[in-house]
Amino acid sequence: MKKLSISFALLLFIAVSQLAAQDTFSIVAVDPNTGEVGSAGASCVDLFETELNSDDFLGELFPGKGAINSQAYYLPANQKLAREQMQAGKNAKEIIEWLKTHDAVNKPFYRQYGIVSMSGSEIFSAAYTGDSTDSFTGHITGPNYSIQGNILLNEEVLKSMEKAFLETEGELSCRLMAALQGANVVGADRRCSNNKSSSLFAFLKVAQTEDSFGEPSLLLSVRTRSGDSIEPIDSLQILFNEALYACP
Repeated sequence: MKKLSISFALLLFIAVSQLAAQDTFSIVAVDPNTGEVGSAGASCVDLFETELNSDDFLGELFPGKGAINSQAYYLPANQKLAREQMQAGKNAKEIIEWLKTHDAVNKPFYRQYGIVSMSGSEIFSAAYTGDSTDSFTGHITGPNYSIQGNILLNEEVLKSMEKAFLETEGELSCRLMAALQGANVVGADRRCSNNKSSSLFAFLKVAQTEDSFGEPSLLLSVRTRSGDSIEPIDSLQILFNEALYACP
C-alpha cells in the first residue's frame, strides 16, 4: 500500500512539473498505399531548459500500425498508456475513448491527442482536445490524418496545415513537411510572437512497415533557444532538403 502511495505521489509531481510543457501544433498520418506512418510537430517550448533529450518526444510511431501524438500539459505516463493500447491492437477511436477515462492523474481535460491506426485495409483517425487546454485549441481529422494544436494564434493555423497536407503530392514525408510549413507564421504558437517565430522546436519522422519501434527510417529535428529569433520550421526544411527528399 505504501508503495502505491509513493507511485501516485510521483505521478502527481510529474504532472505538476509538466504543466508548462504545452506542445502546440502537430500532425499524425498514414499512407494507405505504402503503409508508412508519420508524425510532425512544433512548439514554443525551450527544450534547452528541460531535461528532455529528444526533440520528437511527443510523437510515437508504430510501424505498420499507426502513430500517436500526446500533447498539452504533456505527461509521459499518459503517453505510455496510449502506447500500450496501440500495442494491444486497439484502433485510434478506441484508444481515444480509453484515454479519456484512464488519465494517469485523472485530469483528461488538460490533454490533447491525435491518433491514426491501420488494421488491414481499414484506417482509423481520431483526436481529443480537453476543455481545459489553452486557446486557441482544437483539432481536425481526416480519413488518414489528425491535426491538432493548442495555444495557437487562431484556427487558421490548423486549417492551413490541413490544406498544405492535402494539396501536396509525393511521399508522406513531403506532405508532413508541407503541413508544418502551413503553420510557419510568427506566433503560430502565441507564446513565440516576441521571438518572431512560429515555435522553438520542430520535428518530422516517418516509419516504414519494416522499421522497428523507436527506429524510424526518417527522423529530423531542430531545437532553438528562446530569444534566438530563429524559425525552426525553416531550419527543419533545410535538413529535409539536404536529406535528398525530392518532393514534387
